[in-house]
Amino acid sequence: MPIPEVEYIWMNGRLVQWHEAKVHVLTHALHYGSGVFEGIRCYRAEQGPAVFRHREHMQRMHRSAKLYHMQIPYSVDELMQAVREVIKANRLEECYIRPIAFRGYGEMGLNPAGAPVEVAIAVWSWGAYLGEEGQRNGIRAKTSSFCRISPNVLPPIAKCTGQYANSILAKLEALNAGYDEAIMLDHRGFVSEGPGENIFMVADGVIYTPPEHASILPGITRESVITLAEDMGYRVVVRDITRAELLAADEVFFTGTAVEITPVREIDGYEIGKPGEVTRKLQQKFFDVTRGRDERYLHWLDFI
Repeated sequence: MPIPEVEYIWMNGRLVQWHEAKVHVLTHALHYGSGVFEGIRCYRAEQGPAVFRHREHMQRMHRSAKLYHMQIPYSVDELMQAVREVIKANRLEECYIRPIAFRGYGEMGLNPAGAPVEVAIAVWSWGAYLGEEGQRNGIRAKTSSFCRISPNVLPPIAKCTGQYANSILAKLEALNAGYDEAIMLDHRGFVSEGPGENIFMVADGVIYTPPEHASILPGITRESVITLAEDMGYRVVVRDITRAELLAADEVFFTGTAVEITPVREIDGYEIGKPGEVTRKLQQKFFDVTRGRDERYLHWLDFI
Protein backbone atom coordinates (compact mmCIF):
# COMPACT_ATOMS: atom_id res chain seq x y z
CA MET A 1 0.00 0.00 0.00
CA PRO A 2 1.45 3.42 -0.98
CA ILE A 3 2.66 5.62 1.85
CA PRO A 4 0.69 8.88 2.02
CA GLU A 5 3.22 11.69 2.02
CA VAL A 6 3.42 14.30 4.75
CA GLU A 7 5.55 17.42 4.91
CA TYR A 8 8.41 16.50 7.24
CA ILE A 9 10.60 13.60 8.35
CA TRP A 10 12.86 13.87 11.41
CA MET A 11 16.39 12.89 10.37
CA ASN A 12 19.58 13.04 12.42
CA GLY A 13 18.33 15.71 14.78
CA ARG A 14 16.36 17.99 12.47
CA LEU A 15 13.18 18.15 10.44
CA VAL A 16 13.70 17.81 6.68
CA GLN A 17 11.26 17.95 3.79
CA TRP A 18 9.76 14.55 2.88
CA HIS A 19 11.57 14.33 -0.48
CA GLU A 20 14.86 15.53 0.99
CA ALA A 21 15.16 12.64 3.48
CA LYS A 22 17.76 10.77 1.44
CA VAL A 23 20.64 8.34 1.96
CA HIS A 24 23.66 7.43 -0.17
CA VAL A 25 23.45 4.40 -2.47
CA LEU A 26 26.43 2.92 -0.60
CA THR A 27 24.69 3.11 2.76
CA HIS A 28 25.81 0.07 4.76
CA ALA A 29 22.27 -0.90 5.78
CA LEU A 30 21.14 -0.99 2.15
CA HIS A 31 23.73 -3.67 1.37
CA TYR A 32 23.78 -5.67 4.60
CA GLY A 33 20.52 -5.01 6.44
CA SER A 34 22.34 -3.38 9.34
CA GLY A 35 19.53 -1.36 10.85
CA VAL A 36 16.98 -1.59 13.65
CA PHE A 37 13.53 -0.09 13.70
CA GLU A 38 10.18 0.16 15.46
CA GLY A 39 6.53 0.40 14.49
CA ILE A 40 4.46 2.63 16.79
CA ARG A 41 1.00 4.16 16.57
CA CYS A 42 -0.39 7.49 17.64
CA TYR A 43 -4.13 7.37 18.31
CA ARG A 44 -6.73 10.11 18.34
CA ALA A 45 -7.66 9.68 21.99
CA GLU A 46 -10.51 11.56 23.63
CA GLN A 47 -7.94 13.74 25.42
CA GLY A 48 -5.95 14.43 22.23
CA PRO A 49 -3.32 12.61 20.10
CA ALA A 50 -1.47 9.97 22.14
CA VAL A 51 1.39 7.60 21.32
CA PHE A 52 0.73 4.07 22.58
CA ARG A 53 3.44 2.47 24.75
CA HIS A 54 5.91 5.04 23.46
CA ARG A 55 8.72 4.52 25.94
CA GLU A 56 8.55 0.72 25.70
CA HIS A 57 8.97 0.90 21.92
CA MET A 58 12.01 3.16 22.11
CA GLN A 59 13.53 1.00 24.84
CA ARG A 60 13.11 -2.04 22.59
CA MET A 61 14.78 -0.19 19.73
CA HIS A 62 17.79 0.47 21.96
CA ARG A 63 17.87 -3.23 22.97
CA SER A 64 17.75 -4.29 19.32
CA ALA A 65 20.66 -1.97 18.56
CA LYS A 66 22.67 -3.38 21.47
CA LEU A 67 22.31 -6.91 20.10
CA TYR A 68 23.85 -5.68 16.84
CA HIS A 69 26.67 -3.74 18.56
CA MET A 70 25.13 -0.47 17.39
CA GLN A 71 25.19 2.67 19.52
CA ILE A 72 22.17 4.86 18.81
CA PRO A 73 23.33 8.49 19.21
CA TYR A 74 20.06 9.56 20.85
CA SER A 75 18.63 8.53 24.21
CA VAL A 76 15.17 7.06 24.66
CA ASP A 77 13.91 10.43 25.91
CA GLU A 78 15.45 12.25 22.94
CA LEU A 79 13.83 9.84 20.49
CA MET A 80 10.47 10.28 22.19
CA GLN A 81 10.78 14.06 21.96
CA ALA A 82 11.68 13.75 18.27
CA VAL A 83 8.50 11.71 17.68
CA ARG A 84 6.40 14.40 19.34
CA GLU A 85 8.15 17.05 17.26
CA VAL A 86 7.56 15.38 13.89
CA ILE A 87 3.91 14.58 14.67
CA LYS A 88 3.27 18.21 15.63
CA ALA A 89 5.14 19.52 12.57
CA ASN A 90 2.94 17.41 10.29
CA ARG A 91 -0.24 18.38 12.17
CA LEU A 92 -1.34 14.75 12.55
CA GLU A 93 -3.81 13.55 15.17
CA GLU A 94 -3.51 9.85 14.32
CA CYS A 95 -0.62 8.16 12.54
CA TYR A 96 1.83 5.31 12.21
CA ILE A 97 5.35 6.06 13.41
CA ARG A 98 8.50 4.48 11.95
CA PRO A 99 11.78 5.22 13.76
CA ILE A 100 14.85 3.59 12.25
CA ALA A 101 18.54 3.58 13.20
CA PHE A 102 20.90 2.29 10.54
CA ARG A 103 24.55 2.14 9.60
CA GLY A 104 25.08 4.76 6.95
CA TYR A 105 27.61 5.63 4.26
CA GLY A 106 31.28 5.38 5.11
CA GLU A 107 32.25 1.71 5.27
CA MET A 108 31.75 -1.28 2.99
CA GLY A 109 32.20 -4.88 4.08
CA LEU A 110 30.92 -7.00 6.92
CA ASN A 111 32.79 -5.05 9.59
CA PRO A 112 30.47 -2.06 10.12
CA ALA A 113 32.59 -0.30 12.75
CA GLY A 114 33.47 2.63 10.49
CA ALA A 115 29.93 3.33 9.33
CA PRO A 116 28.11 6.17 11.10
CA VAL A 117 24.79 5.39 12.78
CA GLU A 118 22.00 7.51 11.34
CA VAL A 119 18.51 7.91 12.77
CA ALA A 120 15.26 8.89 11.08
CA ILE A 121 11.62 9.06 12.19
CA ALA A 122 8.78 9.14 9.67
CA VAL A 123 5.06 9.45 10.38
CA TRP A 124 2.06 9.00 8.12
CA SER A 125 -1.63 8.15 8.17
CA TRP A 126 -2.12 4.38 8.02
CA GLY A 127 -5.28 2.39 8.60
CA ALA A 128 -5.71 -1.30 9.38
CA TYR A 129 -2.65 -3.19 8.09
CA LEU A 130 -4.64 -6.19 6.84
CA GLY A 131 -7.65 -4.09 5.87
CA GLU A 132 -10.74 -2.83 7.65
CA GLU A 133 -12.73 -5.82 6.40
CA GLY A 134 -10.13 -8.23 7.77
CA GLN A 135 -10.10 -6.50 11.13
CA ARG A 136 -13.89 -6.78 11.35
CA ASN A 137 -14.53 -10.24 9.92
CA GLY A 138 -11.18 -12.04 9.99
CA ILE A 139 -8.49 -12.90 7.46
CA ARG A 140 -7.30 -16.11 5.76
CA ALA A 141 -3.84 -17.38 6.67
CA LYS A 142 -1.46 -20.01 5.33
CA THR A 143 1.22 -21.92 7.21
CA SER A 144 4.48 -20.97 5.54
CA SER A 145 7.10 -23.38 4.27
CA PHE A 146 9.68 -20.85 5.48
CA CYS A 147 10.50 -21.32 9.18
CA ARG A 148 10.97 -18.37 11.48
CA ILE A 149 14.67 -17.67 12.09
CA SER A 150 16.08 -19.62 15.03
CA PRO A 151 17.86 -17.95 17.97
CA ASN A 152 21.19 -19.44 16.87
CA VAL A 153 20.91 -17.91 13.40
CA LEU A 154 19.82 -14.37 14.29
CA PRO A 155 18.31 -12.99 17.50
CA PRO A 156 14.51 -13.09 16.94
CA ILE A 157 13.99 -10.68 19.85
CA ALA A 158 15.73 -7.93 17.84
CA LYS A 159 13.73 -5.87 15.35
CA CYS A 160 16.50 -5.76 12.75
CA THR A 161 15.89 -4.70 9.16
CA GLY A 162 17.85 -7.57 7.58
CA GLN A 163 15.92 -10.20 9.51
CA TYR A 164 12.72 -9.26 7.71
CA ALA A 165 13.87 -10.94 4.49
CA ASN A 166 12.64 -14.09 6.26
CA SER A 167 9.23 -12.48 6.77
CA ILE A 168 9.04 -11.17 3.20
CA LEU A 169 9.44 -14.68 1.78
CA ALA A 170 6.67 -16.00 4.03
CA LYS A 171 4.39 -13.07 3.20
CA LEU A 172 4.83 -13.39 -0.56
CA GLU A 173 4.30 -17.14 -0.43
CA ALA A 174 0.97 -16.62 1.33
CA LEU A 175 -0.16 -13.85 -1.02
CA ASN A 176 0.82 -15.83 -4.12
CA ALA A 177 -1.28 -18.73 -2.83
CA GLY A 178 -4.31 -16.46 -2.45
CA TYR A 179 -4.16 -15.92 1.32
CA ASP A 180 -4.00 -12.67 3.29
CA GLU A 181 -1.16 -13.53 5.66
CA ALA A 182 1.31 -16.25 6.66
CA ILE A 183 1.80 -18.19 9.89
CA MET A 184 5.39 -19.22 10.57
CA LEU A 185 6.62 -22.22 12.54
CA ASP A 186 9.84 -22.19 14.53
CA HIS A 187 12.86 -24.40 13.83
CA ARG A 188 11.32 -27.14 16.02
CA GLY A 189 8.02 -27.15 14.14
CA PHE A 190 5.94 -25.31 16.75
CA VAL A 191 3.84 -22.23 15.97
CA SER A 192 5.91 -19.06 16.16
CA GLU A 193 4.17 -15.97 14.77
CA GLY A 194 3.16 -14.17 11.59
CA PRO A 195 5.66 -12.34 9.36
CA GLY A 196 5.05 -9.16 11.36
CA GLU A 197 2.59 -10.14 14.07
CA ASN A 198 2.30 -12.27 17.20
CA ILE A 199 -0.41 -14.92 17.30
CA PHE A 200 -2.94 -16.07 19.90
CA MET A 201 -5.51 -18.85 19.98
CA VAL A 202 -8.54 -19.49 22.19
CA ALA A 203 -9.60 -23.00 23.20
CA ASP A 204 -12.35 -23.74 25.74
CA GLY A 205 -12.25 -20.16 26.98
CA VAL A 206 -8.47 -20.17 27.66
CA ILE A 207 -6.14 -17.90 25.69
CA TYR A 208 -2.82 -19.35 24.49
CA THR A 209 0.19 -17.71 22.85
CA PRO A 210 3.68 -19.00 21.94
CA PRO A 211 6.61 -18.30 24.29
CA GLU A 212 9.76 -16.33 23.52
CA HIS A 213 11.73 -19.52 22.87
CA ALA A 214 9.46 -20.15 19.86
CA SER A 215 11.53 -17.52 18.02
CA ILE A 216 8.98 -14.74 18.45
CA LEU A 217 9.56 -11.02 18.63
CA PRO A 218 8.31 -10.12 22.13
CA GLY A 219 5.60 -7.80 20.92
CA ILE A 220 4.53 -4.77 22.90
CA THR A 221 0.95 -5.18 21.69
CA ARG A 222 1.22 -8.88 22.62
CA GLU A 223 2.26 -7.96 26.16
CA SER A 224 -0.52 -5.37 26.34
CA VAL A 225 -3.15 -7.91 25.23
CA ILE A 226 -1.94 -10.44 27.81
CA THR A 227 -2.29 -7.80 30.54
CA LEU A 228 -5.73 -6.70 29.34
CA ALA A 229 -6.98 -10.28 29.03
CA GLU A 230 -5.85 -11.18 32.54
CA ASP A 231 -7.38 -8.00 33.94
CA MET A 232 -10.63 -8.98 32.21
CA GLY A 233 -10.60 -12.34 34.02
CA TYR A 234 -9.31 -14.57 31.24
CA ARG A 235 -6.69 -17.23 31.82
CA VAL A 236 -3.68 -16.68 29.56
CA VAL A 237 -1.20 -19.53 29.03
CA VAL A 238 2.17 -18.96 27.36
CA ARG A 239 3.38 -22.28 25.98
CA ASP A 240 4.36 -24.11 22.81
CA ILE A 241 1.48 -24.58 20.36
CA THR A 242 1.33 -27.21 17.63
CA ARG A 243 -0.02 -26.49 14.17
CA ALA A 244 -2.82 -29.00 14.75
CA GLU A 245 -3.89 -27.20 17.93
CA LEU A 246 -4.08 -23.94 16.00
CA LEU A 247 -6.22 -25.53 13.26
CA ALA A 248 -8.60 -26.93 15.89
CA ALA A 249 -8.83 -23.71 17.95
CA ASP A 250 -12.11 -21.95 18.70
CA GLU A 251 -10.61 -18.55 17.87
CA VAL A 252 -7.31 -17.29 16.45
CA PHE A 253 -6.08 -13.71 16.21
CA PHE A 254 -2.96 -11.73 15.38
CA THR A 255 -1.63 -8.84 17.45
CA GLY A 256 0.85 -6.11 16.60
CA THR A 257 1.24 -2.37 16.18
CA ALA A 258 0.26 -2.53 12.51
CA VAL A 259 -2.49 -5.20 12.74
CA GLU A 260 -3.63 -4.12 16.23
CA ILE A 261 -5.95 -7.10 16.94
CA THR A 262 -7.00 -8.88 13.75
CA PRO A 263 -9.01 -12.14 13.79
CA VAL A 264 -8.06 -15.17 11.66
CA ARG A 265 -11.10 -16.97 10.23
CA GLU A 266 -9.34 -19.63 8.13
CA ILE A 267 -5.96 -21.40 8.19
CA ASP A 268 -4.78 -23.70 5.37
CA GLY A 269 -8.35 -24.29 4.26
CA TYR A 270 -9.51 -25.15 7.79
CA GLU A 271 -12.40 -22.94 8.90
CA ILE A 272 -11.77 -21.30 12.28
CA GLY A 273 -14.98 -19.32 11.99
CA LYS A 274 -16.11 -15.75 12.35
CA PRO A 275 -14.45 -13.63 15.07
CA GLY A 276 -15.45 -15.06 18.45
CA GLU A 277 -16.53 -13.51 21.71
CA VAL A 278 -13.07 -13.40 23.28
CA THR A 279 -11.50 -11.76 20.24
CA ARG A 280 -14.31 -9.20 19.99
CA LYS A 281 -14.11 -8.27 23.66
CA LEU A 282 -10.34 -7.88 23.49
CA GLN A 283 -10.63 -5.74 20.36
CA GLN A 284 -13.12 -3.45 22.07
CA LYS A 285 -11.00 -3.18 25.21
CA PHE A 286 -7.85 -2.50 23.19
CA PHE A 287 -9.45 0.34 21.24
CA ASP A 288 -10.99 1.77 24.40
CA VAL A 289 -7.52 1.83 25.96
CA THR A 290 -5.70 3.31 22.94
CA ARG A 291 -8.32 6.04 22.67
CA GLY A 292 -8.08 7.03 26.32
CA ARG A 293 -11.45 5.67 27.40
CA ASP A 294 -10.11 3.56 30.28
CA GLU A 295 -8.39 5.48 33.08
CA ARG A 296 -6.62 2.37 34.38
CA TYR A 297 -4.32 2.35 31.33
CA LEU A 298 -3.75 6.05 30.72
CA HIS A 299 -0.11 5.49 31.74
CA TRP A 300 0.31 3.61 28.43
CA LEU A 301 -0.45 6.79 26.51
CA ASP A 302 2.03 9.58 25.81
CA PHE A 303 -0.10 12.60 24.95
CA ILE A 304 1.31 14.92 22.32
